[in-house]
Amino acid sequence: MKILHHLLKQSSVSGNESQIGQFLLDTIEQRKNDWKVCPQIYSGEDFHDCILLKFGNPRTALFAHMDTIGFMTRYENQLIPVGGPETEDGMLLIGEDELGPIECRLKVENDSLFHDFQRPIQPGTYLSFAQNIRVDGEFIQAAYLDNRLGLFTALQVCENLEHGWVVFSTYEEHGGGSMPFLLKFIQENHPIRQALIADITWVTEGVVPHEGVAISIRDRYIPRRKFIDRVIALATQSKIPFQLEVEASGGSDGREIQFSPYPIDWCFVGAAEDNVHSPDEKVSLADLDSMIKMHQYLMKHL
Repeated sequence: MKILHHLLKQSSVSGNESQIGQFLLDTIEQRKNDWKVCPQIYSGEDFHDCILLKFGNPRTALFAHMDTIGFMTRYENQLIPVGGPETEDGMLLIGEDELGPIECRLKVENDSLFHDFQRPIQPGTYLSFAQNIRVDGEFIQAAYLDNRLGLFTALQVCENLEHGWVVFSTYEEHGGGSMPFLLKFIQENHPIRQALIADITWVTEGVVPHEGVAISIRDRYIPRRKFIDRVIALATQSKIPFQLEVEASGGSDGREIQFSPYPIDWCFVGAAEDNVHSPDEKVSLADLDSMIKMHQYLMKHL
């Protein structure tokens, strides 16, 4: 779990993914020669902070977004949400501007958001939830399990992947934006017809902790049922615990695949969490294990 702890301590509020992107690149460089197949790596200014790894002759792509929700400073101690963070008075926030490190409390006043830092913070400064990682025999609890667990899963998939794309995207929590050029690059260089989304969903009355990874039949968007049925058949064959999710709201990088001009099937496969978009997101360790194993199995057999 050491790599996951390091991932959880990186800051990457949407639009500010450079730090986590560099951390992932460093980790990939350190580990790639020990993987079953050493991938081609695509990164740099042509890809903004995104990273694409090409293993062998891909049939399937796995996408995991590297950004998180958070806040941005405005004027007169005001804060603006980035994405959809939970906002409770007194939440501890951290960040840094040109004058130094910042640690302050979130203040909620008449549906407006402020901070209580002792000096003005430069406008446009990103703030994120202070990290507090807790692990016991059953759960991991921390800020930003969404989508650090997706990144962790993707890195585990890389270890034994022979053929496939593994893609680390940006902006997902605040409306997306990187997927169109990532998909264009993939389709122009080694096209695929199917994709998996390694992301985190939520606990509901039908998706509960310790019962396995959630395979989403639909969220706000509806992927093609023919492909979903194929994924479910493979998941059943795998004997890895899983649950089926059916929701009317929510979304992921799958949305941008569906809205793209390319005929690519997609399926969301991710563990469910409590306390979504808060400093206390909570995920079953058993469900994380099944998430990793399911993505490994599907990337091999799809």
